[in-house]
Amino acid sequence: MSDQSTPLAQEKGWRYARTQHTLPEVYRSLKIPKSGSWIRKFLAFAGPGYLVAVGYMDPGNWATDLAGGSMFGYTLLSVILLSNLMAMLLQALAGKLGIVTGRDLAQACKDHYSKPVAMGLWVICELAIAACDLAEVIGTAIALNLLFGIPLIAGVVITVLDVLLILLLQNKGFRYIEALVIVLIATIGGCFLIEIFWSQPQAGEVMKGFIPSAEIISNPAMLYIAIGILGATVMPHNLYLHSSIVQTRQFEQTELGKRQAIKYATWDSSIALFFALFINAAILIIAAASFNTSGHSDVAEIGEAYHLLAPMLGTTAASILFGVALLAAGQNSTLTGTLAGQIVMEGFLNIRLAPWLRRLITRLIAIVPAVIVTWLYGSSGTAQLLILSQVILSLQLSFAVIPLVKFTSDKQKMGRFANPLWLKLLAWTVAIVIAALNVYLLYQTFFG
Repeated sequence: MSDQSTPLAQEKGWRYARTQHTLPEVYRSLKIPKSGSWIRKFLAFAGPGYLVAVGYMDPGNWATDLAGGSMFGYTLLSVILLSNLMAMLLQALAGKLGIVTGRDLAQACKDHYSKPVAMGLWVICELAIAACDLAEVIGTAIALNLLFGIPLIAGVVITVLDVLLILLLQNKGFRYIEALVIVLIATIGGCFLIEIFWSQPQAGEVMKGFIPSAEIISNPAMLYIAIGILGATVMPHNLYLHSSIVQTRQFEQTELGKRQAIKYATWDSSIALFFALFINAAILIIAAASFNTSGHSDVAEIGEAYHLLAPMLGTTAASILFGVALLAAGQNSTLTGTLAGQIVMEGFLNIRLAPWLRRLITRLIAIVPAVIVTWLYGSSGTAQLLILSQVILSLQLSFAVIPLVKFTSDKQKMGRFANPLWLKLLAWTVAIVIAALNVYLLYQTFFG
């Protein structure tokens, strides 16, 4: 692997030669079969998409999905579908950037922008990762409290122990991390599949909910929740993460090899995000079938939903499965959060920290405000902190999306792989829509 340590030739469209790769311990560590069926090759590429999908089903999404379902029934399913389609497009672009240029999004930003701008992007990204970690800490603590009666503060402190899990998995190899993530996603999906069966939603109403309604725009309360769903769905750090971890595959460094890698990586992330779509839609459907139809239209907190599910569905197992899914979602998100943090720090600053130390630092940044707020305000305070974490993520989103669309549309940087005109127009439309909606969300949050 000489290209891990020796400087690479400077490429057209970039100011600097690449001197190193992020996550060098796993860079090009997984072989791709040169012969055999397309299924065998696709399975060799499968994995990174599921790490990315984790960010689209983390505890931060749950509050907006619960609120949307309990208040407005199935109407906002169309928003979940639209936001997932946007996510599929953006993650495909992130994968393409990493495969074609050998740079992740952080390295590309550092190369393209001036040092002050790049440093500003790094600070904003670190804040977003800390905010995401905060949502995971709170979600895991709430799950431990609901399932085992562990006090919220103790649950927050217990989340530090996942540093040991991260260290163990990274030492064993990248496939172990991918395998655990897929198992946890399957656990979440299985829990919600059973919950949907128990809640018995009206199939016709569910299908109708996936068709966009003009009421979403005309009803201010509905629009606010819809924008919250959009803001909570597309995770900025996932774009940095995906552009790096696609490079764990040892695909051929030729035009044909890269095209094949782009195709399979796009399939991988799109299929994985379909599972994220199912889980987010399932939360909203269960809230609509259980709470909205029974007159409980103000359920927005995770704890409240947990306690209401058992009497609504007629079995205590309903609440238990909900708690298990929440715990799996929080633990899953913590795996990808540490990788994203490592990629961002290495990409922007060329600083390498031991994974356990990086994780400990980001965890402590999240734990301190969580402990303080839990101590002072209890569970209602953690619910507000969860919402605030999503607002911070929304604020950072455009600072990742706009550079990504800009770089992948640049013929000098991407050569023959640059976005064609139709894709360029679609990607810029998505970027502008996301920016506009998030500005509106922030305005409503602080002044509305």
